[in-house]
Amino acid sequence: MDQTDLSALLDQLISNWESEVVEFKRGRDGFQSSDLGKYVSALANEANLRGRDRAWLVFGVDDKTRSVVGTSYKETPAHLQADKMQIINGTGSFTVRDIYVLNHKDGRVVLFEIPAAPRGMPINWNGHYYGRANESLVALGQDKLDEIRSQTLATDWTAQLVEGATLADLDPQALKVARERFVAKHANRFSSEEVVGWSDAAFLKRAKLTQDGAITRATLLLLGKPESAWRLNPHPVEITWKLEGEERAYEHFGPPFLLTSSQVFARIRNIQLRLLPENELLAHEVAKYDQKVVLEALHNCIAHQDYARLARVVVTERPDRLILDNEGGFFEGQPEDYVLHDRVPRRYRNPFLTQAMTELNMIDHMGYGIQDIYRRQRQRFFPLPDYDLSEPHVVRLTIHGRVVDPAYSQLLMQQTGLPLADVLALDRVQKQLPITDEAVRHLRRNHLIEGRKPNIFISASVANATSQKARYIKTRAFDDHHYEEMIVGFLREFGQASRKEIDDLLRNKLSEVLDDSQKRNKIGNLLSSLRIKGRIYNAGSKATPEWRLMD
Repeated sequence: MDQTDLSALLDQLISNWESEVVEFKRGRDGFQSSDLGKYVSALANEANLRGRDRAWLVFGVDDKTRSVVGTSYKETPAHLQADKMQIINGTGSFTVRDIYVLNHKDGRVVLFEIPAAPRGMPINWNGHYYGRANESLVALGQDKLDEIRSQTLATDWTAQLVEGATLADLDPQALKVARERFVAKHANRFSSEEVVGWSDAAFLKRAKLTQDGAITRATLLLLGKPESAWRLNPHPVEITWKLEGEERAYEHFGPPFLLTSSQVFARIRNIQLRLLPENELLAHEVAKYDQKVVLEALHNCIAHQDYARLARVVVTERPDRLILDNEGGFFEGQPEDYVLHDRVPRRYRNPFLTQAMTELNMIDHMGYGIQDIYRRQRQRFFPLPDYDLSEPHVVRLTIHGRVVDPAYSQLLMQQTGLPLADVLALDRVQKQLPITDEAVRHLRRNHLIEGRKPNIFISASVANATSQKARYIKTRAFDDHHYEEMIVGFLREFGQASRKEIDDLLRNKLSEVLDDSQKRNKIGNLLSSLRIKGRIYNAGSKATPEWRLMD
């Protein structure tokens, strides 16, 4: 939002004054981060309960006079944005959507935009849930807590209790690793000694895996013994890895998914690849697949699978790529929303499982996982992942394991500061996928692409391989003067030429980016230009021209 939008928003918030989803503070510089976290928890929970998609915490407004007084709270932008990470540290994975600064005529105003708590997932601050009672900050009442938690329990397959299941159905090694992951996630709240001292039942409750001590389907998915998977029938409860190519193989992996997701990755053939930067003798060595990228993608499949469809997650390994398929359409928005627009998901297909996986440090539930996958592939100079949502009720993610166009990888090595939007567009160019006219103009202005739409390609100025340079010579266009002089030289040598002879002279010398029709039009324009300049004339007819030099 620009300053005009922010000013209008502030006027609207002040005119409606405080409610359970808006809080005004003078916001002095010494405002404690612990108090900030409590307000974020309270306002997010209240926004959920009232069906709002966001709440606001505003610094720089006096809550008694209802007037702007200005605030000196964290006047350095970097310090202000650091609040986002501090809030994540206290909530586990939730933070504000954005922080705006309005330069109001009466003083500086800071507005925190807080997304509503996702359905079924109340937001805590350091383990405590907060709410509002009129203008007061209070502990979230049990009735409100139950109301949020019950929003999706009836429809969330992973939240259902498993009749007859006990702690004996859980894998001891999975429980051990779960505690370690929980400690890593909450190192600022609990010491490893404290977590080790908890009973299994107490730990599972803290990790949001059980309901009142009862085992849920989420518990068995993540921590269950393989021999206890029958309790989840008729669901197949499987991740299938299959190898396709000259060799063929497959293997099925069941619970505990906390452990077997890493076993799936271990089956993937992950050789080291060498990328040679331009004008350098030492090559970059990178793994064919980044473990964090693959596990993030696989954990997203587990978290967002539509388990009611009784399907398995499938990981297909081909010589040059991995393809991950999971059942259920993309549940909230579109993939590009999370890559470029910092979208925060408001709903989840499996909120109970999602929250448990967040507590075990397997995923975050702020939408940053997709961003991280793209960022890591970019840092490795590899093609970006591709989402395919064309098949109903299926999300298919392709992770590339080889270079598609060396010019793309060279460009990323040379220009590490390219905006992500440019990298996304260049990635589509190298894959010969369409991009918008605006993107074409922008990339061409920055000398990142050449050619004419739809035959555009990444600029050869970043290509170092001989094959790339040869390709550049074939596809680059000389200026019109070069081609006109070729025509004049031909006529000077032979006296006259038909249109076919002129076409034969130039066709193979024009840029390969042009198709046959475009080349013919180009040659016609060159002849017209020479005629208008008085250098040549047509001694034949329009249908059968005979081109000659003017005396």
